[in-house]
Amino acid sequence: RTPLLVRGPGVVAGSTPDAMVANIDLAPTFLDAAGLEVPVSMQGRSLIPILKGNTPADWRRSVYYRYYHDPGHHNTRAHYGVRTETHKLIYYWRKDAYEMFDLTKDPLEQVNLLYGEEDKRSPETRQLFAELKAELTRLQKEFRDDGKYADPATWPAGSADGPFDGKDPLGKRSVSEAIKAAAVR
Repeated sequence: RTPLLVRGPGVVAGSTPDAMVANIDLAPTFLDAAGLEVPVSMQGRSLIPILKGNTPADWRRSVYYRYYHDPGHHNTRAHYGVRTETHKLIYYWRKDAYEMFDLTKDPLEQVNLLYGEEDKRSPETRQLFAELKAELTRLQKEFRDDGKYADPATWPAGSADGPFDGKDPLGKRSVSEAIKAAAVR
């Protein structure tokens, strides 16, 4: 749940859409806003309809993500997962371990539904786990994630994945300072 603040022509001021978006939607949105064609090779979709208050009927109902670094800059283990409106399933492929959370009852993800003996044996939990695993597999196929970059040795040289040691930020601004600076331009 990373905030995305948008301001521009046609954007419904003060709106907080419920549509699930991802960083793969940013480039198609920028191209669309500039009146340019969005290449079919891009995995995301333009957010322009959502920003104008019209979420398409066929908009995604789940989000797939993958984190390759292990432990990486955030000391987070390599994993991939799927998030729906109500649940999240995470798979740590190097450990062959899953976590599953009910985001409605447990928004801070403190109770792994696959850990407690009572929870993991319940038919409801087993059914939900099977459904989320199927959705995870479907999304991996849709986004053609075959694990190609799971090994850091396969990462392109000089990529944006770091290391970032010795690099200073260009500057730091609060959200309100960034908005004010953008309004001046």
